[in-house]
Amino acid sequence: MTGHDDQAEGALLAHLADADREYLLAQGVRRRFRADDYVLMEGDPSDHVHVLVSGWVRISKIVEDGREVLFGLRGPGEVLGELAAINGWARTVSCRAMEPCQVVQLTGVQFLAVLRARPEIAIATIKTVAVRLRAAENARVASAAYDVSHRVAVHLVRLAEEHGRTVPEGIVIEAGFSQEDMAGQVGAARRTVARALAVLRERGVVETGRKRVLIRRMHVLRALARSEPNGTQRP
Repeated sequence: MTGHDDQAEGALLAHLADADREYLLAQGVRRRFRADDYVLMEGDPSDHVHVLVSGWVRISKIVEDGREVLFGLRGPGEVLGELAAINGWARTVSCRAMEPCQVVQLTGVQFLAVLRARPEIAIATIKTVAVRLRAAENARVASAAYDVSHRVAVHLVRLAEEHGRTVPEGIVIEAGFSQEDMAGQVGAARRTVARALAVLRERGVVETGRKRVLIRRMHVLRALARSEPNGTQRP
């Protein structure tokens, strides 16, 4: 079982008392996935729910022009596929392992039975869905109202808060996302995101590397993230 300190912020398991957490994890079967394995596939009609015990996955969707757009990352303690189980929908996104992962897999019937048997787990599930809805709404507002530099700063601050690790030099984010992924999340062209990152590097705010971002001046990045909308700039 994943420890409390290892759980992603806002994760389902983080909202549960020990007894409810243990009850939920005992209802399913353990499965392991290798890096780059698909945990869930877009369009799949299955209703399995996965509780992520260890490892990180990327949530993405293939859009009409064939590009893969990254919607987010999920880490230990988070639940995958709960909406398909609750509503009977086909998968609308894919979940792919960024590193070796372990999950507890429940059928849709098992997951619904858990929600009925343990109201606190049902409430925790609602909380996790609410957090994701708020993040999606904030992303839409930012896309409409803020310039690209601001959106990149907001995105990096959020990643640092959710997935960052404190090191002597600052806060490091280690994840398998590219500039193309970031562009998809902030709603801008990749070259525009690259220019915004270049400005941050020149100012000594961040350092970027392969699958790694080091934030050296978090206070500057937060100030940029809090800056006013600029309706005159476009990506």
